[in-house]
Amino acid sequence: MILNVENTSRSFSGFLALDNVNLQVAEGEMHALIGPNGAGKTTLFNVISGLISADTGTVSFKDRELSRMKPHQIVEVGIARSFQRVNVFPRNTAFENVQVAFIARNREHFKIFAAAYGKYTQEIMELLILVGMADDASTPAGELAHGKQKQLELAVALAANPALLLLDEPTAGMSIAETMSSIELIRDIVKGRNLTLLFTEHDMTVVFEIADRVSVLHHGQIIATGDGETVRNDPEVRRVYLGTEESES
Repeated sequence: MILNVENTSRSFSGFLALDNVNLQVAEGEMHALIGPNGAGKTTLFNVISGLISADTGTVSFKDRELSRMKPHQIVEVGIARSFQRVNVFPRNTAFENVQVAFIARNREHFKIFAAAYGKYTQEIMELLILVGMADDASTPAGELAHGKQKQLELAVALAANPALLLLDEPTAGMSIAETMSSIELIRDIVKGRNLTLLFTEHDMTVVFEIADRVSVLHHGQIIATGDGETVRNDPEVRRVYLGTEESES
């Protein structure tokens, strides 16, 4: 397994957001993490990526313990992520947003973008082409449509050259057409670059379309893990998420 989350818990002011979570992600797979609103999905992503620490348990990547690492160190060992809410620099162009990621990856520091002029041009354009944004390179990120901003965020994550990609609701807020296009894009990139993908998603069409395995989080606990058909037909999953207690996160 490339990622191992073992006996991991995290509470906030007495509220147990993660309750002894165990999650394993195999190298090369596309693994979906689903669950109702407040189940703890984003909290788990934040623990894995180092934005918050767990109260108990361990998180390891390629057998390397992550708990004491800072977020930038976790990126350096091969984990990159996107966020549920788009996280780009709105006043800077799409090109410049990806350029910042390359600068950070190579531990370079520039006080102003002008000082970075010409840096990584070929690599940046290759990524923008890959995510279908070659024509948007000079457009300020804040002027891009929501779907394009999500594509840009994917390019920024890929600039870190990850082995494991964490995508938090990659199709949130997209139209049906944008969602289907995004599914195909993500699947092609993950397969084409031999990446491992762990993603959260509420659109079950997306989940069952691309996930090799699915884990269901409910009240901070993993209640089921398996292929799409197994999880879809699990009585407990149907009760708390897909069936009578179906809810939106």
